[in-house]
Amino acid sequence: MKTKKSVSRRMKVTKNGKVLRRRQATGHLLSAKSARRRRRLRRAAVVEGKIAENMKRLLGA
Repeated sequence: MKTKKSVSRRMKVTKNGKVLRRRQATGHLLSAKSARRRRRLRRAAVVEGKIAENMKRLLGA
């Protein structure tokens, strides 16, 4: 199966097989968000459960 390019641009599989994604709400209106919240939004989020399995399949991992 070919890699889904749209997914490959948005997700990353780590060495241990975890799927990472960017957090939402980072595009605009950042001045309204607290510095603590903005810092936390920089970190990647782990995708879990069945969705992670589906993403791995789409990534060919």
